[in-house]
Amino acid sequence: MEYIDYYEVLGVDKNATQAEIKKAYRKLARQYHPDKNPDDEVAKKKFQQINEANEVLGDEENRKKYDKYGKDWEHADQFESQGFGGGGFGGFGGFGGGAQGGGDFSDFFNSMFGGGGFSQRPKKGGDYKVNVTLDIRDIYKTEKRTYKINNKNIRVTVPAGIADGQVIKIPGHGKAGINGGQNGDLLIAFKITNSTDFDRKLNDLFKTVDIDLYTALLGGDITIDTFDSKVKLKVKEGTQNGTTVKLRGKGFPKYKQDEVFGDLYITYNVKVPTSLTDEQKELIEKVRELSE
Repeated sequence: MEYIDYYEVLGVDKNATQAEIKKAYRKLARQYHPDKNPDDEVAKKKFQQINEANEVLGDEENRKKYDKYGKDWEHADQFESQGFGGGGFGGFGGFGGGAQGGGDFSDFFNSMFGGGGFSQRPKKGGDYKVNVTLDIRDIYKTEKRTYKINNKNIRVTVPAGIADGQVIKIPGHGKAGINGGQNGDLLIAFKITNSTDFDRKLNDLFKTVDIDLYTALLGGDITIDTFDSKVKLKVKEGTQNGTTVKLRGKGFPKYKQDEVFGDLYITYNVKVPTSLTDEQKELIEKVRELSE
């Protein structure tokens, strides 16, 4: 694997003082921090390299070992055993204390840190992140689903009411740990699509239902579809267009709360007839006259 010049990463001379290294690190970390560069993969990689450089050069003992062996770091243990170093190369430690959210380290760094070179300290493996798309109908009930990830079938319980963008963590199903460290985790991010005529806001559902003019004027019973059944509603006499009624407990299930549901809001859309017969027009005209 390729050797990384951490002095070049921080833009400092090999004779730089610890104060100069610290200053350079802080300046670059601010410039390339993920919060300032969202969704910028180049900045993310640069931020990782900056943190790696600070892990090595920001600690005096680590820096001495790095300076001593340079590009021959892979043979450092051999050099030490032959008496060139005197102190035993396993003493190179301290990694992990300075990084500020740098994410996964490079292979070069991990080889130094966990592969029998600079340290034998256990390190947790990295996480796997996957995206899963489900329709809103798929999350009305809690179900177990099997996903093939990295050639492994993993059984996952998807709770009813999971939100769009929500992440479920499956511990221990990520990348293998280093030097006996824990495996990383599997992070499943859910994208929820909607193929229904219901709008979902948190645990509440919203739907527009057409009613005819005569039912709006005189009242009557109508049957509507809820998410999982049908219900009969009594429309009040003189119902106005845009009137909303609430059906308590007929909404969407609440996340990890068994048998607890939000509400369903029905908004009436009064349909005005567009093709009246002459007889109908005469009758409506009489009603208008009686109303004056």
